[in-house]
Amino acid sequence: MYLPIIGTLGYIVSPDGLSTLLVHRNARRSDQHLGKYNGLGGKMRSDEDVLTCMQREVREESGLECTRMQLRGTINWTGFGPEGENWLGFIFLITAFSGSRKERNEEGELGWYPIASLAELPMWEGDRFFLPLVFDGDPRPFHGYMPYENGRPVGWEYTRL
Repeated sequence: MYLPIIGTLGYIVSPDGLSTLLVHRNARRSDQHLGKYNGLGGKMRSDEDVLTCMQREVREESGLECTRMQLRGTINWTGFGPEGENWLGFIFLITAFSGSRKERNEEGELGWYPIASLAELPMWEGDRFFLPLVFDGDPRPFHGYMPYENGRPVGWEYTRL
């Protein structure tokens, strides 16, 4: 039986379209993501849909309110969690927002990073496969499968219709 953890991952784009807001996960030594840069997001609650989850996670982690966002894709990450848990992720591009941004949250420091230079940042190895699809401008969502073993991706495939 396949019972994944369902989560959201969002990339907020700056008003000029050149940068995205990331968290540098440097606040907790026990963090599975320690030292990595990541979008915002987290686990969906039982009383939420994925859109509501994404809005809540962005609000909690950044202080911002999403006013326009687009589902860019889904990813089935098997074996991704610290105990080999499976994750089903919904990836969003957030193109409009309101509010005042926090400088940091309980996971680390928040900052704007050039989209063109994301590959230079320390991040999950697998993020390098799907991040270009998040920002490529193709209106079709992607749907990917990325199995993990021992903290590393061992495959990547996706489709678009």
